[in-house]
Amino acid sequence: MVALGLTLAIIPAQAQALPAWLAAHVGIGDGQIAPVVLARARALYYEKRRAGKIHNACYFAFDATRPNGVGQQGRFYIICEDAHVFRVMSSGHGNGLNIPGVADFANGPVCSKNFSNAQNSYLTMGGAYVTAEEKTSFKGYYKQDGKYVPLLRTFIRYDGEGETADARARQIGGHPSVVVRQQCRIKAPGNPYADKDGYVPFGDFINYTGKRSNGCTNWSWADANEIDQMVQNNPTSLYIYPQAADIVAVDRGVPGAYWNAACLRAIGKPNFWPKETLGPALAQYAKAHPLPPPKPLPICK
Repeated sequence: MVALGLTLAIIPAQAQALPAWLAAHVGIGDGQIAPVVLARARALYYEKRRAGKIHNACYFAFDATRPNGVGQQGRFYIICEDAHVFRVMSSGHGNGLNIPGVADFANGPVCSKNFSNAQNSYLTMGGAYVTAEEKTSFKGYYKQDGKYVPLLRTFIRYDGEGETADARARQIGGHPSVVVRQQCRIKAPGNPYADKDGYVPFGDFINYTGKRSNGCTNWSWADANEIDQMVQNNPTSLYIYPQAADIVAVDRGVPGAYWNAACLRAIGKPNFWPKETLGPALAQYAKAHPLPPPKPLPICK
């Protein structure tokens, strides 16, 4: 892997021709990156570098039309052109929701059919992002080798633009595919993660690598830690495909519109749910069906 923290000088536009080593990775087969995805990811990266917004040696791309899951060839790309690095890994897509009386925009675990930038839709939205600051949160304790271990999970915030401009409001970012399913509370006076009554949550450690997310990009624990080191105090660009126009084009059968063939056979046609229509419907449903007040976890026995 390229040395972490490496930065590059700004280079003129005429020096940005696609290098031969990278061209060898372009295609629609397993382990390759589709031409349109790479072209847009490179354009975004060099645009941000010319503007002085980023100085990272690497950039990211994500093709959310490809299959997801452990054993798949991957769809999240790390590209470091000067170091000749092209790496592919897995990443989850937004699971969406099936809300009676509103809409069914749920996604299966392997192929994503539904996309949106609507608040609380839990869907992936394609477009331009730049990684931003990180936040590490305590998720609870779990047991490993007979010991109680705290799970601290780092969340990389994204700043978006255009169709992804609401990334902050939607709490869209990247994180490892791990969580603690909290089940009960343990008395732990003096513990730095204890609540005001001196309790910490405890539960099962869940690794959902290769499964769906809440709309964020999520990676395996090892991949996420590596990405975290790459962008810590050194932001870079992330381009996610498809955008709304791409989804509509495929839905309408526009010649030349790109979608992964295996997933297109699985889903039929993709759907884009505009936030202007889906957002108000979700807000109205939430108002009519408020969640019950949270209950404290039971005490562990």
